[in-house]
Amino acid sequence: MRAVVVHGHYYQPPRENPWLETVEAEATAAPAHDWNRRVERECYRAVVAARVPGKDGRIARIVNALEWTSFDVGATLLDWLEREARDTYAAILAADRASVTRLGCGNAVAAPFHHVILPLASRREKATEVRWGIADFRRRFGRASEGMWLPETAVDDETLDVLAEHGIAFTILAPHQVAHAPPRGLAGRYRTGGGREIAVFVYDGSLSHDVAFGPALADGVAWAKRMLAGADAAPSLVSVATDGETYGHHHRFGEMALARVITEVQRAPGATLTNYAAVLRDHPPAADVALVAPSSWSCAHGVERWRGDCGCRMAPERGWHQRWRAPLRAAVEWLAGEVDAVFAREGADLFADPWAARDAYGESFGPFGEPDPAFVGAHARRGLAEAEAVRSRELLEMQRNALRLFTSCAWFFDDVGGLEPLQVLRYAARAIELSGATGPRLETGFVRLLAAATSNDPAVGDARRMYLDRARPKLPPPARVAGSVAALRHVRGTAPEPRAYGYDIADAGDRLRLTHRRTGRTAAFDVSVQRLGDVRVAVTVVPSGGASRYKLEPADLLEREREGIATAFTAALVGRVLVPEESERLAAGAEGVADIVAGALLRAVRALERDRGPAALAVVYDLLDLFALRGWPVPYDVQTAFDRCRAPLPPAEAHALAPLARRLGFDDSDGV
Repeated sequence: MRAVVVHGHYYQPPRENPWLETVEAEATAAPAHDWNRRVERECYRAVVAARVPGKDGRIARIVNALEWTSFDVGATLLDWLEREARDTYAAILAADRASVTRLGCGNAVAAPFHHVILPLASRREKATEVRWGIADFRRRFGRASEGMWLPETAVDDETLDVLAEHGIAFTILAPHQVAHAPPRGLAGRYRTGGGREIAVFVYDGSLSHDVAFGPALADGVAWAKRMLAGADAAPSLVSVATDGETYGHHHRFGEMALARVITEVQRAPGATLTNYAAVLRDHPPAADVALVAPSSWSCAHGVERWRGDCGCRMAPERGWHQRWRAPLRAAVEWLAGEVDAVFAREGADLFADPWAARDAYGESFGPFGEPDPAFVGAHARRGLAEAEAVRSRELLEMQRNALRLFTSCAWFFDDVGGLEPLQVLRYAARAIELSGATGPRLETGFVRLLAAATSNDPAVGDARRMYLDRARPKLPPPARVAGSVAALRHVRGTAPEPRAYGYDIADAGDRLRLTHRRTGRTAAFDVSVQRLGDVRVAVTVVPSGGASRYKLEPADLLEREREGIATAFTAALVGRVLVPEESERLAAGAEGVADIVAGALLRAVRALERDRGPAALAVVYDLLDLFALRGWPVPYDVQTAFDRCRAPLPPAEAHALAPLARRLGFDDSDGV
């Protein structure tokens, strides 16, 4: 019998703002809102509903490919899917249940909670990541995981010893990560230096490469034939392992090739689609394997890609260096050590065992990743006062952000100026904030180390500049949340609670009290919201008892609240500025709101050739305010029309339009 296993590692770098716990818009993911949404549309929802075409090009059947393939999904990605793509999330869980029914062992495999390179982590960090990953898997899939996928398949002896210590029966490695692959593709036995044993599966390197980077996805039938070739009477396994995003994101319609492979193997006599756990159950390891360690599947130099300028990169033709990797890692390792010292010192007074509490914290996460409210009380050294309980939760959140610091994506790509290093710097800023009184000292030391992590792009500068200019919030997040909620309530009468905060309203709506859901920290604000014309509000936020005062611009408002305000303002404005023909097109759905409003702005600007009075200018400004609130760029045709209107005017009249010129994107004040 030929056993066939196709494994997909599904993962996206975490993208949540660590203060707001939401993913904000990412321009590089356009036309999608962010990369999670884009990849979910291109890959995840496609994989769980893959089309198998018939002879005439129509759909022969739809396959949930995860019912028939081995897979792991990163815990942070599952958290996002649980909140933002519930149908896809439900299909992932259903696929595992169906495989348990069919094989007795589930297709899903656990992974460490954060996508960290475990050989570069301490044993304590390894154990925490493994425990959190096991707990997250059990909560979602309702069972224990027999195996564990290692991020980047990065491995060393201690990593496998930690896996075995926590009851993991097997992992999956690349051929170059062992001295000799086990015979017939079956599992080999690895004996750790700590005296434990774990099974190791080695996937087919050549075939996996051709699926991920070569021609295999162009012909699913030929791919299936390669996996079935050479079968004989002896039991054997052929397995393929790639990034799950291969199917639909990296290769358009790749999920259809995967569905074709599933169909072809199902039809083949003497072959079965199965998973690693079922193969291990039926064929326990018969031979020992030796590791090549430390090693990984995506770095030819071991694990240097995550700490040095080893030459592994995405676009060698650019000639960019990666000398920034070492100082970035040195900075986060220093910060993590300092944060650990704060946790140990303060935690000793609050927890019976601080490090045991950290391990258990990840095991307490419930639906949507929220921690159990009773957790702190169960692990406290004694009965805690309310302020002590809040501080306990802040220390645990500090540790959660410290663990996030080592997310591997920050080092994987070619430059420190990318989204992934910036995200790690945001985690650092949040951890520093939660460290309390020692925060200023930690930030000073951290930014000093970051200065050596220089970008290939002079416009980026270095990681120090990124941290100071882009990672740290420009406004205190609670003040930003309070102003956003109050503004939406002012415009619409109601506002849903933000993900990271609950809120209460007092004093006729002028005072708002926020409570952070994870830490329990409360903050009260006096908020003034003033309506300015049809599409603007002026928001002032004053922390209760404080001397600070924050004035929020439209861009400062939270994205969801800003969009709610913009929707309400759009409905009010279009009824006043649209001509009947535009209103009819909008009502008929012939064009979207953005296109209709852009047309109205173009018409209003062209009208300035005939009438530049206050009423005509007010319409243009109102429409530009709406564009600013929505975050829409001023259309090219509008700028062109304005320039043609202004060019023939006398200097005095052209100068009078200077404020409008600046709003439209012109950098001069006199039309020169």
